[in-house]
Amino acid sequence: MNASPRPVDLAAEQRRVRRQAAVAVPVCAIILGAAVFSLPRQLELSDEMPARLAFVLRADLFVALWVLVAVRLVSRIRFISAEDNVGSAYGPPSPRLAVRAAFLQNTLEQAFIAVVGHLALATVAGEAPMAYVAGAVVLFTVGRVTFLRGYPRGAGGRAFGMVTTALPSVGAYGWVIYDLGARLASNVGLTQE
Repeated sequence: MNASPRPVDLAAEQRRVRRQAAVAVPVCAIILGAAVFSLPRQLELSDEMPARLAFVLRADLFVALWVLVAVRLVSRIRFISAEDNVGSAYGPPSPRLAVRAAFLQNTLEQAFIAVVGHLALATVAGEAPMAYVAGAVVLFTVGRVTFLRGYPRGAGGRAFGMVTTALPSVGAYGWVIYDLGARLASNVGLTQE
């Protein structure tokens, strides 16, 4: 059986989430900004689509590595715990497994969102999008470590990790959508002349 959840003071927890998010946003901005402005000077980032896709897939190997870590955390507990060994189809996770199972679920969700955003960003011209992907992968790692460490402390404890994991993906989606809109507007402007 799962342990009963601790009582939550929702207003206090929301304040903690906002405080942690307020710390995570500038951390993301600094790391992503540093990547976008410094990596193109240090690395040769190709404009050729096969090379761009290869770069993103190699970078996203580190995102997928976090899924592997999460799977390993769950499988280790399932292997040593008689309570959890039977599998999730036959009952809820033990308190010992619950956080790790939640971490796995969240990591799978965030990895899918991140990888799609990174691959889409590879279609945006220039070196900056590729550098952004590199920075986003670093933040994914920071986010996963701090999310897992903070999970037992509630939503406020995991908020910094959640924001540093998710915000770069939101930025990637926004960048690609902006680029698509600009291209569409450019094409419409050309056809009307």
